[in-house]
Amino acid sequence: MNATTGKESRATPPRGTQMVGRSDAMRRMRWLLARYADCDLPVLIEGETGTGKELAARELHYASCRHAGPFVPINCGALPDTLFEAELFGHRKGAFTDARSTEPGLVDFARGGTLFLDEVDSLSPKAQVSLLRLLQNGEFRAVGERGLRIADVRVVAATNALLLHAVEAGSFRRDLYYRLDPLHLQMPPLRDRGGDLALLARHLLDDAAHRLGLPLRRWTDQALHALAGHRWPGNVRELENVALRACMRAETEDVGLAELALAEPRIWGDAAGAAEMQDGPPLGFSAAKQHAIQLFERDYLTSLMERAGGNVSRAAQLSCTERRQLGKLLKRHGIAHYGSSFEQERQFVETA
Repeated sequence: MNATTGKESRATPPRGTQMVGRSDAMRRMRWLLARYADCDLPVLIEGETGTGKELAARELHYASCRHAGPFVPINCGALPDTLFEAELFGHRKGAFTDARSTEPGLVDFARGGTLFLDEVDSLSPKAQVSLLRLLQNGEFRAVGERGLRIADVRVVAATNALLLHAVEAGSFRRDLYYRLDPLHLQMPPLRDRGGDLALLARHLLDDAAHRLGLPLRRWTDQALHALAGHRWPGNVRELENVALRACMRAETEDVGLAELALAEPRIWGDAAGAAEMQDGPPLGFSAAKQHAIQLFERDYLTSLMERAGGNVSRAAQLSCTERRQLGKLLKRHGIAHYGSSFEQERQFVETA
C-alpha cells in the first residue's frame, strides 16, 4: 500500500465508519449526506481539524450507489508535485527515470467507487491543472500515454481551510474550486454539537478499551462534567486521544478526574486536585490551604487576562497589582501565553 493512500474495496461499511451524534447539527449533516448520496456530483467537505471529514466522506460513499466500489483516499499534502500525475493517472513503463513497469493510477483503483482528495488546498498550481482536466470532462491520460481514458469515479474533496479564501488569495484556481464545489458540506466543530460530547466520549472510551484489549470502562459524572467544560480545539480527534490515554491510565472500570489529569495534566490537573479537596484530601491544614490558594490564583489570573485582552499592563491596572509582580504570577502558573498577542508583553512575562 502506498504511504500516501489507503486502497480498499468493500461492499459493506467497515467498522468505525458510522458517525456518532444526535445533535441538531449532526441531524442536518446526515440529512445532507443522504441527499448527496443520491447523485454523483463532486462534494467539497470543509471543517476544522479533527471534525471527521474523512468519516463523512466514507459515510457518503457507503450510502451511495457506488458503495460496492472502492473508497480510495489520497493525502494531497503528501504527494510530491513531480509525482502527482503519475500517482493519480498511472504511467507507462519508461515514461520517466524510475518507471520500470506500467502502473495504474489511483483513478483506476477507484473505478466504480469514490476518490477522496484530502487536504486538497495543498495542491500545487500544476497539480490543480491536472485535476481540473479530470473534473471538466471525466477524461485523463496516463503519463507516457497518448490515448485518453474515461474515469468512472466520484470525487469528494476535503480541507480544514476555507477554500474560497485560498481562491481570493490567488493560491487556488477559481475554476477548479467551482468544479469541486457543486455540493458543499460544512462539518460542525465539537463545541457546537450540544449533547453529542457525552455520547461521543462514551463511544470512544468503549472503542479505546476494544482496541487495547481491556475491560470496558465508564466515565464518572465528574469526568463527563470536566470534559463538557473544555473547548476542544482538536475536536473529535482530540477527544479520541484523551479517551485512549485515560482508558490506559485507569486501574478500575471507573475513569474519573484523576485519570483525566494523568491523560492531559495541562487541562485537568487542577480539576483533579479540586475533586480530591471536595472528597476530603489526605492533606494537613497548611498544605490544603496552599493548594486552595493556588487554585484561586490560577482561576483569577485566567479570568483577568481574558478581560484584559492579553495585555499585561491593562491586567495590572484592573487588578491593582504592580506590573512586574503580575508577570511573575503569570509565569508561575504557566499562563504567560495570554500575553502573546503583544510581543513586548510576552517578552516582559518571560523575563519577569
